[in-house]
Amino acid sequence: MIVRTLDDIRASDRNVESDGWVSARLLLKDDGMGFSFHVTTMFAGSELKMHYQNHLEAVLVLKGTGTIEDLGTGEIHRLEPGVMYALNNNDRHIVRPETDLVTACTFNPPVTGNEVHDETGAYPADVDARAPVAATG
Repeated sequence: MIVRTLDDIRASDRNVESDGWVSARLLLKDDGMGFSFHVTTMFAGSELKMHYQNHLEAVLVLKGTGTIEDLGTGEIHRLEPGVMYALNNNDRHIVRPETDLVTACTFNPPVTGNEVHDETGAYPADVDARAPVAATG
């Protein structure tokens, strides 16, 4: 059984901060659950363009308001407490928090810990999670 407190995670190296957000990573790959679980705050006034090419993500809004834009369709959805969105097709998107947005997020495959978005808006792929490449020749 794994039991952790949000306060303990926020005071540890599992609390990762980047431009426009901070993520308390309660479960990571090395916990062996097959997914990672985070409480992430996206800061009011930021514009977060993301494209998780190597992960699927589901997000539940716990507190705050804003919008998410699907860059593939142009659709804009309202974010408020109780709204869940799932990036089931590695969807390119922009989150625009009007107030600080506090969310609970899961990632599959799980992140390893210190990932931040690269220039494309993705987290890097976990090299250890890739299938072995068959030798040729």
